[in-house]
Amino acid sequence: MDIRIIKPLQGSVLRGQVTMPPSKSLSHRALIAAFLSGCTAENLAGNTDIAATRGCLSALRTGGVLECGESGSTMRFLMPLSLVLRETAVFTGSPGLLRRPMEPYFNFFDAERLDNGYRLRGKLQPGRYPLKGNVSSQFVTGLMFALPMLGGNSEIILTSPLESKPYADMTVQVLSAFGIDIKEVSGGYFIPGNQKYRPCHYTVEGDQSAAAFWRVANALGAEIDCKGLNPRTVQGDSVMESIIQNHERVIDVRECPDLVPALAVLCCFGQGESRIVNAGRLRLKESDRLSTISAELNRLGAKIEELPESLIIQGVASLAGGDVYGHNDHRIAMALAIAAMRCRSPVTIHGAECTEKSYPRFFEDFKSLGGYYEQLG
Repeated sequence: MDIRIIKPLQGSVLRGQVTMPPSKSLSHRALIAAFLSGCTAENLAGNTDIAATRGCLSALRTGGVLECGESGSTMRFLMPLSLVLRETAVFTGSPGLLRRPMEPYFNFFDAERLDNGYRLRGKLQPGRYPLKGNVSSQFVTGLMFALPMLGGNSEIILTSPLESKPYADMTVQVLSAFGIDIKEVSGGYFIPGNQKYRPCHYTVEGDQSAAAFWRVANALGAEIDCKGLNPRTVQGDSVMESIIQNHERVIDVRECPDLVPALAVLCCFGQGESRIVNAGRLRLKESDRLSTISAELNRLGAKIEELPESLIIQGVASLAGGDVYGHNDHRIAMALAIAAMRCRSPVTIHGAECTEKSYPRFFEDFKSLGGYYEQLG
């Protein structure tokens, strides 16, 4: 699907209220914990990633293949758990997902690489689990789901500082709501064994990662009121608000890598030079986000220099417009839609349907706020 965005009137802005979709990150965690406790969670996100997790949980129950689609969270969260509930499991995924790292787990259990996924064998055992902290916190979360169910105590040993720690904090908070105790200790986590998930009433709050795009729009002149957000959230991407308020010129994204596409748009229209640093892990997302966001914004007329782990961005008053590509990456497509509101001519986003991965209503909300677009195919 291609979307052509046209500014409806010179000087017009996006304005109005929009209710944020439920947090994708919290929905994954609550859905899995509810499955293990025998209850249901409320206000779960309705996107393709959460649909993948639903399907894989059903497959865990029936013994089927776990089809993860594009969802790295689904695969990484459920691999250890599958070897608690079963002795063998087959995981499949899209070519893009299979390019993302899974190797940190393969020191802990037997994994055979298949053409379209992995076959796992064995039973997860209690013990010490060393992990690098600079690959993905999703591996930490996956072990946190599984290790409490084992017959003995376990430790997650971080062999390097944990990046994106707010996501691990989010897991600890959700598991606590379902009766699971995870103890943060120096250098990692201590996880008592013989624990059981307990049913609870859990309602997923609004998604701070989705709200980041509208917050950037506000910084560029829009007047959007984002509803459904928790002011006391543990979601790390809530930091976008303070980044904007503090007019930060050097932005360290070690703890909030998913914000980079939105931040790149923000910095495009800043004063002078801005830098986004410690962003190397963005090369291992749905797309190589350092490459794709810089290439597509530059295609519109931005001035971005891509370095191995950072972006250097020179602020401009406006962009020219033109044709850009979503790269099958939801956050790239949404960032480009926000950038289009500061373009002098229309912007066509090719492959805009990728927003279904996290925010299926994005373009509907964009239209309700006064953004005009037409669907080309």
